This record gives sequence, C-alpha cells and structure tokens, in this order.
Amino acid sequence: MFNDFNQLRCFITLAEELHFGRAAARLYMTQPPLSRQIRLLEESLGVRLFERNSRMVRLTEAGAAFLLAARQMLTMAELSVDTARRIHKGSAGRVALGFTAVSGYWLIPELLGRVQRALPDIDITLKEMVTSDQIAALNAGTIALAMMRPAIAEQEGLIHRRYHREPMVLALPVGHPLAERAQIGPEDLRHQPMIAYAPDEGRYFYEMTLELLAETLPPPRFVQYIGQTHSIMALVNAGMGIALVPASVRYLGFSNVVCKTIWPTLRRAETWLAWRNAPATAAEAALRNFILDSLPGADAA
Repeated sequence: MFNDFNQLRCFITLAEELHFGRAAARLYMTQPPLSRQIRLLEESLGVRLFERNSRMVRLTEAGAAFLLAARQMLTMAELSVDTARRIHKGSAGRVALGFTAVSGYWLIPELLGRVQRALPDIDITLKEMVTSDQIAALNAGTIALAMMRPAIAEQEGLIHRRYHREPMVLALPVGHPLAERAQIGPEDLRHQPMIAYAPDEGRYFYEMTLELLAETLPPPRFVQYIGQTHSIMALVNAGMGIALVPASVRYLGFSNVVCKTIWPTLRRAETWLAWRNAPATAAEAALRNFILDSLPGADAA
C-alpha cells in the first residue's frame, strides 16, 4: 500500500491538473520529486495511474477509479488529525453529565445552549438520576460531572461547588383561596391538604419542607408523599392539594397551577456541581471550567 498521505496529495493534484508543472507548482515542489512520488504510489499499488508522454498526461481507467477513493481517504485522514488535535486541546470529546430532574426544567437546557455556542464539538451525554445515584456514578466513573443536591460534603474523592440557588414557592391550584393572597405566611397553611416530598426519594426537599413548616401549628394535612417534583405538580394541577416546591417548576407550564412567593426566608434550594478528584479528560476539564467560569450569576437567589 502507499507509504504516506503525501503520495495521495500528489496524485490528486496531478489528476486535477493533468500537467506536472502546474501540479508541482500547486504543491510547492519541483517536477522530479512529484514524478518520484507518483512512481512510488503506482509501484505500491501495482497499477499504472497515469498515461503520460512529453505532450500529455491523462488518467488511466484504474487511476480514475482510484481518484474517488484517494479523495475520501485523504479527507478522512485530515478530519481524523483535526479531531485528535481538538480532543487533545479539550475543544472536542464526549462528557457524561448527571443531573436531577428539577435541574432539567431550566438549568440543564440553559447550560446546554451556552455549551453548544462555546464548545460546539463537545458532545454531552445526559443522565437523569437522583443525587445518591449520581454520587455512585461519579465514584464508578460512569459520569464525569454531576448537577446534584448538597449531600456530598463527606464524600471522599469528590470536589463540589455551589452552582445555583433558587427560592421555594407555594404551588396552588387555580381558584384556591390562597391564590389571591398578596403574601402567604406559614400560618396560612394550617389544616391545608399538602402534597409533600417522600422522605426517601425526595429527602432533600422533604427536610426543607419540614424546616419551612416548623412554626406552622397545627401543621398542614399531608395527603400524599411523592418522590419527583413533576409528579407533585401533576397532583396540584389536578386540585388534590398544595405543595412547597422549587421556583423552577414554573417552567413546567401546568395550566391549572399558580406559584406564590412564600414568607421571607433565607432557605434556598441549592444545586451543586460535583466531580471526582481524579485525572479528567481534556473535554471533561474544558466543560467543567466553562460551567464554573461562564455563569458567575447563577449563584443568585
């Protein structure tokens, strides 16, 4: 087979020019080295690619057939080299990113839009999972980055940084008496039918709900415990109760739900970016640095 892709370049150029002088000029070389490269290519292939004499140069039938394959091989080789260089620099590659369901309402779509514009050749594989599963996936190396709830402070081998904070709101069915209130306090939730997060699947928001309702006496009447936010919102939309949920639920667009600001509180739902304290690929490092550096305002309430 041919020795190097330089022979292909020489062959393709000569096939296009059908003139050794013009082809050599395009290749910034003299005619003798060009003739030698063509001869070496023909010898390695075992076929004659050109008919030539002192007056003309033309492709043989074998040469015409080889021209299409040569162009494809050279294009693929050049693309492979370019891809390898971009992967080495971190401007290309594949990164697995874990995220919680709530992050998928706004944070992840917004982030992907920014990444697509800034790092168009990095492919992100999204994996929706709860925080505990993300921790396991990070430790197993099946994801490189994670958008999770703050539950990893004691996890060895993981680095984390707070990425986003958002307030909690009260989700109510349209027409609920509290939906017209300008301000809602904890006392307004007494005896109200409430749909809460399950203490196992939704532990982070379950504990936050109990904290927010600590001074509500008597407490609301908990009618359902559900693990996922979109399922809670579906029940609110059906008029089965009210719920304390993160403000990003507004992006779900339930038609029969209104979200009201609750009493003043410093408590916010937090999303953390986490990754392993281990060597990362160039693409993983590039994406992580982009997330950390390009959204300085994401930590605002």
